[in-house]
Amino acid sequence: MSESQSDYYGGSLPSPAAGPPRSTLSLRALPESAATGQFVLPAPPPQTPPAPVLHPGGPLAILLIGPAGAGKTSVARHWADRRPTPTAHISLDDVREWVRAGFASPQAGWNDQSEGQYRLARRTCGFAARNYLVNGISCIIDDAVFPDFPAVGLGGWKRHVGPQLFPVVLLPGLDVVLARNARRTGHRRLPDEQVAAIHGRMSGWYGSGLPIIDNSRMDVAATASALDQVLATVRR
Repeated sequence: MSESQSDYYGGSLPSPAAGPPRSTLSLRALPESAATGQFVLPAPPPQTPPAPVLHPGGPLAILLIGPAGAGKTSVARHWADRRPTPTAHISLDDVREWVRAGFASPQAGWNDQSEGQYRLARRTCGFAARNYLVNGISCIIDDAVFPDFPAVGLGGWKRHVGPQLFPVVLLPGLDVVLARNARRTGHRRLPDEQVAAIHGRMSGWYGSGLPIIDNSRMDVAATASALDQVLATVRR
């Protein structure tokens, strides 16, 4: 797949009414040691907890969020490749697909087995990120995180990575993600109606207080540059 590695909702989408997430393994947090287009930094609402402080010179843990076709994986790889300090890229979808026999593809429908494998992959990614951070290596993680469904939500990432996690949303226009999805091949290409449904639910990130980059008119390099600009506004 050329644009994103987190497009796993080709089957039935998880329902916001599915109830609270089941308990998951908790990991103790380690200590903290654009070219073109535009990005949006909405002010956090009063109930939003303050964003983590990104200390100059310290390792970063970026969670790149977005719908199918947002370009999360391509941007994450480009950004990690060109960092001046050691940086790892962690793709949730790659880790999820470590399961070969018995792999529960969410494209076949979101159920207990696919949710369980997702949670396991997220814990594994969080454990890896924390190990990188404690050894002074930054990381960027990409995942399609929904704002309205706890099982595939931001809370699990915050639990497993810790207070250094900094989420950023990529949210190009629907026409852009549809065009990008159409260029995919194989099982990662989603039906247009599923892409539209995912994109619609991702719009819930507006007003959340998270930084949002509209990369509709940006290439990968320009989007990575916009990500640097976002980080520069909060890393003091």
